[in-house]
Amino acid sequence: MELPEFAPGLGARVDLTVTDADTAQSLGSGDVPVLATPRVLALAEAATVAATARQIPGGITTVGTRAEIEHRFPTPVGHRVTAQATLTKAEGRTLLFDVTVHDGDTLVAEVRVERVILDRQRFIAKALGD
Repeated sequence: MELPEFAPGLGARVDLTVTDADTAQSLGSGDVPVLATPRVLALAEAATVAATARQIPGGITTVGTRAEIEHRFPTPVGHRVTAQATLTKAEGRTLLFDVTVHDGDTLVAEVRVERVILDRQRFIAKALGD
């Protein structure tokens, strides 16, 4: 597998308008009606996937292997949040991203995401026990 080259600074942005389905109450991560931490993480990962999507060749994918999240501020239903992912380091098959999540000017969360480049079909076969 020939590894694609990703340069630090590569980035992407993903937006989400918070709904009842995105809350801690709905996801079971708490009992409050605000944006759930697991949903913040999913949004951050979506931004990292979007960052590599245009440059990744067919048959290759990335998977998340590690994440560190600081969820700093509650976001109520109806607010729009933006996750901005920036590739900070590419080393071999490993990609490291810093992601910020904002509600307007308010910093909601900071997430560090590690993804690994791999052969998509081999990964799926391994997952299925083939």
